[in-house]
Amino acid sequence: MSAGGVPLEEADRTILALEGPTVVGHTCKVVVVGPGAPGVPELRESIAARLDAAPALTRRLGGTEDAPEWVPDAGFDLSEHVVAAGDGVPVARTALRGEVARLFALHLDRDRPLWRIDCVALEDGATALVWRLHHALADGTASMRLARGMLWDAVPAGEPLPDHHPHTAAGHAADEERRQAHLAAFLRREFARSAGRSPFDGRIGRRRQIAFASVSLRRLHDAGRALAGATLNDSVLAVVAGALRAWVQHHHGDLGGVRVRVPVSLHHEGDDAGNRDSYFSVALPLNEPDPVARLRAVHEATAVRKADHDAEEMDHLLQRLSGVSPRLSQFCQRIEGSPRHFAVNVSNVPGPRTPVSVLGTPVESLHSVAEIGERHALRITAVSLAGTLCFGFCADPDLVDDVQAMADGVEQGAAELDRLAGV
Repeated sequence: MSAGGVPLEEADRTILALEGPTVVGHTCKVVVVGPGAPGVPELRESIAARLDAAPALTRRLGGTEDAPEWVPDAGFDLSEHVVAAGDGVPVARTALRGEVARLFALHLDRDRPLWRIDCVALEDGATALVWRLHHALADGTASMRLARGMLWDAVPAGEPLPDHHPHTAAGHAADEERRQAHLAAFLRREFARSAGRSPFDGRIGRRRQIAFASVSLRRLHDAGRALAGATLNDSVLAVVAGALRAWVQHHHGDLGGVRVRVPVSLHHEGDDAGNRDSYFSVALPLNEPDPVARLRAVHEATAVRKADHDAEEMDHLLQRLSGVSPRLSQFCQRIEGSPRHFAVNVSNVPGPRTPVSVLGTPVESLHSVAEIGERHALRITAVSLAGTLCFGFCADPDLVDDVQAMADGVEQGAAELDRLAGV
């Protein structure tokens, strides 16, 4: 290991290997700061003063092909990472999705630290910070930690690191006997195949289409609990199922079955891992026309996976396979990554629990966009900001057109659950 170098974890190396001509390796946070937002010089100055809290952002790829490392960037220049988008001419709010799609499709420069904030001026005086951050550097939970360290103004000192899933590696050993008893059921669930071909299965290109939706977090949470004793994540999957049902029915007619992959954070308070997550997969009941019945079906399916800790089981299984045979582990991941095993990745990352600001200007919205993959032409992410749950949709427009219709469907589905719950 070189002086000051930090070896990449296996998960980070795997993510880097996925990048190619048609796949960028980054996620994207779209932070809309209200009128009076700081300009590029002020934002650079603020970030420069706080980079000690986010040292990962000053490291670039180094080492060798066989032993890659994060190494300090001796020529680090913040002016290459915080920039005015395009020619700096303000754009309409209605044009923001297109500008985000354009920026998202651009690869990050591997000769520099793998992140960049493009500041998009909006005609009403607000500014959208389009923050691309390589997934090898940080997953959703880690990126929220970085935002807290170098972007948001001070948040309440007692606010903990958000974590929907408190189970950690420390609990694995204690659960060993239980996991062994449920291993067969886990394998049947996780390696099940869809009955038909995914409607999002196709060869992707370089272009992207982006869409956004926003719903009340509290109302969605309370509606799910009142109607089915469901969790917020269950309600997210249920309204996504309704939106996918409407889109698939309109574009393909035959609904078939759609399995989704649900990432699960395994981060715990105090860790500094860039990527620490696993996942489980579940079939969404697209053939069910009743929204409450869809919610109950999702809740029943996820309850089993949560009770048996399927995400931790998958993490444990892949670690064991990697120790026995890296090739066997890679083969297992290829099977699990097949579009016959999951069609769409749907993630939900907890963001700031209270309102945040950037240099004194309130943040109006926070959306996250994650990259799609070969034969997986749609990806859906959600991130919370105070009382709002913000959805980001990313798709290949040649395979999935009118993705904004899906986003609108999520808002309509949430409103319908709220109405039916009467809460």
